[in-house]
Amino acid sequence: MPLLSPTRIFHITAIANLPSVLATGALLCKQEATAQGLAYQNIAHAGAQGARARKAVPNPPGGLLHDYVPFYFAPRSPMLGAINQGNVVGCPWRQADIVHFETTVEAVTAQGLPFVFYDRNATLAYSQPCTDLSQLGDHIAWDLITEAPQLDGYCRYWHSKPDSERYSDRMERRQAEFLVKSRVDLNLMTRIGVFNLDKVVQVRTMLLQAQCALPVQAMPDWYF
Repeated sequence: MPLLSPTRIFHITAIANLPSVLATGALLCKQEATAQGLAYQNIAHAGAQGARARKAVPNPPGGLLHDYVPFYFAPRSPMLGAINQGNVVGCPWRQADIVHFETTVEAVTAQGLPFVFYDRNATLAYSQPCTDLSQLGDHIAWDLITEAPQLDGYCRYWHSKPDSERYSDRMERRQAEFLVKSRVDLNLMTRIGVFNLDKVVQVRTMLLQAQCALPVQAMPDWYF
């Protein structure tokens, strides 16, 4: 299926992390945030975090998964679903407490930032990395990501169906990742999407206090 253009990508984090994000003016990778002593509130599975701390990225660009800021190719991700269902141990947040940072592959790569993208959840042993942007259209399962029924251009469904050849690994392919090394400055973001209008007010107030001019919009299609 043809590559979406522009190719939007999405990073999720807790609203509780916004003060640290705004103070640094960037989304930081796990390693960089730790090095700077930033106390980010965790929203990820502990097992996945451990895997990301160990898994190497082919060189170039090299390093470990935790040396990269992760983005999905669509909002309303399986990870957000797990958070909202209370299935992430130690994470007190639900979907209303989560924001989506949106940017594009084009905006990031125009800055010359090192990147790699994976055809599915990058922590999986059999996930396939790629650094050739000309392969982005074939490497990612756009047919699954954008098929009907859609919400904001993306398929509303992502669950795998073991008895279906087409959907047997849909969840992991729906979690295909675009990873950017070290940091992504906030001035590369398109907007911040939040759960509802109350969250617009909350997040916009935080941005104003930090003198950050990023647009904030209620994007119910990005949530469950």
